[in-house]
Amino acid sequence: MSEPKTRGRFQRAWRKMRLRWIKLSQPVLGPFRARWSSSLMVRTMTITGLVTGAMVAVAGMFLLTSVSNDLYSSRRDQALQDSARVTVQAQRIIDSYDPADRGGLQSLQTSVLRTVQDTSASQMIYIRRQQNQAPFLELSPVFSTPSALGQAVSEELSNAVLAAEAPQYWQAVTFQEEGAKVSPGIVVGSSLKFPAGAGVFDLFIGYDLTDTSDTLSFVQRTLLITAAGMMLFIGLLVWVISRIVFRPIRVAADTSRRLAAGETNARMPKQHDEHFDVLSEGFNDMADTLQARIQELDDLSEMQQRFVSDVSHELRTPLTTIRLASEVLGGQQESMQPGQQRAVEVLSTQVERFEALLTDLLEISRYDAGRVTLETEPTNLVHLVDDAVSALRPLSRSLIEVRALGGYTPVDVDARRIRRIISNLVGNAIEHGEERPIVVSIDSNAAAIAVSVRDWGIGMDDAEVENVFHRFWRADPSRKRTLGGTGLGLAIAREDAAVHGGFLEVWSEKGEGTNFRLTLPRGEDVTSFISPLPLVPEDVTAASRLRDTTGGWLRRPFKRSIRTAKEGKA
Repeated sequence: MSEPKTRGRFQRAWRKMRLRWIKLSQPVLGPFRARWSSSLMVRTMTITGLVTGAMVAVAGMFLLTSVSNDLYSSRRDQALQDSARVTVQAQRIIDSYDPADRGGLQSLQTSVLRTVQDTSASQMIYIRRQQNQAPFLELSPVFSTPSALGQAVSEELSNAVLAAEAPQYWQAVTFQEEGAKVSPGIVVGSSLKFPAGAGVFDLFIGYDLTDTSDTLSFVQRTLLITAAGMMLFIGLLVWVISRIVFRPIRVAADTSRRLAAGETNARMPKQHDEHFDVLSEGFNDMADTLQARIQELDDLSEMQQRFVSDVSHELRTPLTTIRLASEVLGGQQESMQPGQQRAVEVLSTQVERFEALLTDLLEISRYDAGRVTLETEPTNLVHLVDDAVSALRPLSRSLIEVRALGGYTPVDVDARRIRRIISNLVGNAIEHGEERPIVVSIDSNAAAIAVSVRDWGIGMDDAEVENVFHRFWRADPSRKRTLGGTGLGLAIAREDAAVHGGFLEVWSEKGEGTNFRLTLPRGEDVTSFISPLPLVPEDVTAASRLRDTTGGWLRRPFKRSIRTAKEGKA
């Protein structure tokens, strides 16, 4: 198999394993990752815990290694000293034997074994004659105490003792008695020279280190328990300290959240720390200044609303007089000169426009003051839309088509305000539709009902759409107006939609036309709903631009959007 194919298979297998690991670990690590990225306290405690745990682990390993080495070295030195003492004592007994007494060698062998047993701290003794010597029948080649020591003596240790480059040698081994557990230990080997040509015998003494292993296990358990206790104590300490340290930050965040939610009286208490107290004083000063500015703006807004309302009401009386006068003059037009007749017509038209402007100003002032009351009643929106369109058809050169795809079931709405919205949208389409067809669509679903007004006029660019719901804004001030208008129609329409818990949206493209969509919930208990009509017309294939009633654009391909009633009231 070629190397590129092997590498490709390995990479695919690695990616598959990585994706599987991410999928399996997501339920466990997902919440922790989210908490890690959003909480400075969690990051601090986690890093502190990891660093502390690493330090405790390193310190524990160092202590355990040091204690283990000290215990083992001490026990080994004791074994070597004991073996050296025993070897010297046994050699003295051998040297004191009369070489001429060959018949007493067996007694000497037994005496040496007994002496080693009585002198040594261990009862595991194994003595054997070195194999590189001539046979000697008067002595047994092996004599030892009952133990597993003979099996534990390795060939390496035997060769080292045979070479005799040092007085004694040792090796770490494990002892295993029949039916007993395995125990650690060391074997020390040395040489004994017997007289009368008996030769050299190897002396092996085994030392059981089970007590040392038990001591080391006790030390390990003690260190583990101590480390666990230290980690718990340090974790609790870090948690307490973190709570204390981050408390001012939590207080600051909570105060900021309350202030942002509209609690202008929210203030940050002092934390008895010079730096945080400076922060508290600065924040409270800022909040005081902000509250004062908000109060000033509220006062100015109230004065403005009162001024608009008062002026509108005050202008009602002279305007009524002027309208009556224009009606009187209008009744005498037949006896007037052509120029005078034109002046009377202009006067009547401007009086009507002035009345409409005063009505809109009063309405927008009610919205600003929050004194709007809905007079809802069961209304068939199909009939309402058809009536509103029928009233505007004589004023339009465009073909206006009403497509009722649904919406025949009555809904509780303020019919006057919904009629005003439809009239504003259709009138806007007449003004900017370039005498091209206008389509008014109605549809509904289980949770909402929607009305859209589509024209194929000049359309709007991004900047114009951004301002389309602003008060007194006009896309082209030099453009001749067919229906007049006050510049407040779309602003009032948006407020009318919002007060019903719905929303008014617009899509527009230069050269492609405009589409307004009104979506209303079917009841007050409906908190989320899907508009039954698309915002981007189906005949448009270019990338769509979505704007909600609060302003701002979301650029995305067409899809049915879900909105809540609260969003509509924003």
